[in-house]
Amino acid sequence: MPFALWSVLIAACLPLLWAVISKIGARRYDNHAPRAWLANLDGYRQRANWAQMNAWEAFSPYAAGMVLAWVRQVPATTLDLVAGVFIAARVLHGVLYLADKAAWRSLSWLIGFASVIALFVLAARV
Repeated sequence: MPFALWSVLIAACLPLLWAVISKIGARRYDNHAPRAWLANLDGYRQRANWAQMNAWEAFSPYAAGMVLAWVRQVPATTLDLVAGVFIAARVLHGVLYLADKAAWRSLSWLIGFASVIALFVLAARV
């Protein structure tokens, strides 16, 4: 199976990575009211939670674009390249969120979103 298709699973798991980082080692995690507990985080844990939310938001359009491009038979090598750029941008986005580097984080977000747009454009051109 091409990397492009595996990348959909990787993209689906990225929010879980940031969720674990936001919670691991934190005191008094309340599993009865996790959203209220998460809303009171600060520092890198708060930013990890924000990275998680943003990763969930980025997943749906990426998955839709990848499926559409695959169905439209965009060459697998092209899809692998776009997938690699998207995954790298999204991992970097989370790391930059944790490091509180807002401008660089926004740039990595833009690169990831451009990858999503590229999938739709490629699908339309086939």
